[in-house]
Amino acid sequence: MKVLIAASPLTGHVNPLLAVGRLLARRGDTVLVVTDPSFRQKVESSGLRLTAYEDRGAATYLEPHLPPGPVRWTHEFEHRFIEPMATQAAVLRETIRTEAPDVIVAGSLFLGILPLLLDATTCRPPIIVLNISFLFLDRPDDAPVGMGLLPARDDIERARYAALKVGLDASFVRPVRALTDARLARLGARPLPASLTQSLAILPDAFLQPSVREFEYDFGTFPPGLRFVGLLPTTPMAVAVPEWWPDLESGKSIILVTQGTLANADFSELLEPTLQALEGRDDLLIVATTGGRSVEEIHCEIPANGRVATFLPFDVLLPKIDLLVTNGGYGSVSQALAAGVPIVSAGLTEDKAEVGARIEWSGVGLNLATNRPTVDALRWAVERVLTEQRFRERARVMARAFADLDPGREILAAIDALTHVSG
Repeated sequence: MKVLIAASPLTGHVNPLLAVGRLLARRGDTVLVVTDPSFRQKVESSGLRLTAYEDRGAATYLEPHLPPGPVRWTHEFEHRFIEPMATQAAVLRETIRTEAPDVIVAGSLFLGILPLLLDATTCRPPIIVLNISFLFLDRPDDAPVGMGLLPARDDIERARYAALKVGLDASFVRPVRALTDARLARLGARPLPASLTQSLAILPDAFLQPSVREFEYDFGTFPPGLRFVGLLPTTPMAVAVPEWWPDLESGKSIILVTQGTLANADFSELLEPTLQALEGRDDLLIVATTGGRSVEEIHCEIPANGRVATFLPFDVLLPKIDLLVTNGGYGSVSQALAAGVPIVSAGLTEDKAEVGARIEWSGVGLNLATNRPTVDALRWAVERVLTEQRFRERARVMARAFADLDPGREILAAIDALTHVSG
C-alpha cells in the first residue's frame, strides 16, 4: 500500500504524523510525506520519502504582537494555515496524479485537503485526518470552542456560554470561515458545511484523535468516522542524557517544567518563575527543558535544586517524575497522562486554554489559566498537587485508559478499513 502523509511545517504537527508514517513503513507500506523542506532530515531519518513544497504560511509565520484572543487567533489561522491552502492542494493533486497513493493521512490543520474534500469532480483516495490537539467539535452546551470553558453546570451557565458564543462567532468563527470559503471558491470548491474546525472533523473519511475518551468532554454524539487512538509513539531522538541525570535517583520529588517547542520564546512566562517558586526546597528537584533553545536564554539564576537541559528523552524521564508544570502543549500533556503524572498548567495561547480546561475538568491537575503565573501561584499549585493524592489518583486512572488502547493497532485498523486491506 502507498500512503501519502501531509503535515503543516510545525514540529508539533510533523512529529505525530511521522509517528504514523513509521508505523506504516515498518509493516512494509510505501510512505510519502508532503511538508516543507526544512523537515527533510527528520522525514528521511524516519525512513520516509519527502515530497517538499515551500510553505509560505506556517513555516515563515511570525507571532504577532497581539494579546491572546479572537483577533490573534484569526490572524494566526489566516496567515499560518489558510494562506498555504492553494499551494498545498496543488501539491496533493500532483502527487495523487504521479504517485497514485491509496490513502492520504493529513494533519488537522493541513487545509490543502479541503479543496479535495469539497470538489465533487476530484478523483481522490480516502482522506484521514489525524488531529494534533484537543477535540474541537461544536459543544452541546453552546460553549465557544477555544476559550477554555468547562462544561456548563446549569441553565444559567449555558445562557452565559451562548452569549459568549455569539461574540466569538462574530469576531473569530465567521471571519475564519469566510476567509476559508473565499480561498475555496477561488479553487473551484464548495464552501464549508460548518465552522472550519467542525468541518475538519466531519468532512474526512476518518478522524483520528490521539488521546482517550476519558480526557474529552461529553459531546453527545461523535462523527461516525471519529476514533480515539491513544498516545502516538514519540519521535525517536538521539538525546544524550545530561551529566546530572543520576540526580533523578536521589529520592526527592521531581518536578519537570517545560514550555514545549512552540510557545517558548519567553521563559519569563513559566519556566523561570517555576524555578524561582521552588528554589530552596531540599525535598524537590526541579528539571527544566528549553524545548530546543539554548539554556543561556534562561535569564534567572538556576537554583541549587534546579537542573536544566535543551532536550530530554521524555519517554525515559516521565516515569521518574512526580509532577509536570507546563503551558499546556497537547503532546506533552498526553505523554504525562499516559505515564500517570499529574499536571499544573498555565497557558492561553494556541490550543492551551482548552487543554488546561480539560486538565481541570478531568481532575488530573490544576489549571492556572494564565500565560504568566506568579511565583506565589506556582508555589501554591505545585504544593497542592503534590500533597493532595486525588490528582495523582486521577492521573493513574488516565494512564490505565491510555494503556488499554494500542495506538498502532487502532491507526492501522482505521487506514485498512478505508483501503480494504485485510490484516
